[in-house]
Amino acid sequence: MNKTVGTWQEQLWDLLRQNEVEIFGYVPDAGHKHLINQAIADPKVHDVSLTNEMEGIGLCCGANLGGKKAVLLMQSSGVGNTINLLSLVKLGNFPFLTLVTMRGNFGEGNPWQFPMGQGTQAALEAMGVICLPVWTEEDVIPTVEAALTMAFKSGNAVAVLLTQRLIGAKEF
Repeated sequence: MNKTVGTWQEQLWDLLRQNEVEIFGYVPDAGHKHLINQAIADPKVHDVSLTNEMEGIGLCCGANLGGKKAVLLMQSSGVGNTINLLSLVKLGNFPFLTLVTMRGNFGEGNPWQFPMGQGTQAALEAMGVICLPVWTEEDVIPTVEAALTMAFKSGNAVAVLLTQRLIGAKEF
């Protein structure tokens, strides 16, 4: 169990780095602001700003082929961009870890976020990705610890869904 003191976002960064995740692919997202800023500031990691989330699948698979660990940071609205390329993860038996900030549920005010927000888990599961939702700050670290083991030791595709109840709803 990670004993780091600080916000759950700080603890999450420390946990990912302690587990040798050194490539962070992302499409800019306020929900991942802390991780993105940490990745940009840390000279020991590679931060990769993506044009769209689909590119993150190739980044993560390529990292694995190069003996590195990567994580894809995305919002639920971007999950739809990854579905076709998740076949690469499945057919190539690549370990895969994504942290998804959820939209379209608890307190959402933007009607455009609901369709993909509501379909994210089902879409990922249809492509063989194990989904682990996180509802509270206390569950972030144990859930991501489990996801790291499931992805990088057991070779699974795993998505940690950081729910709006955890991250808060954006103003709209």
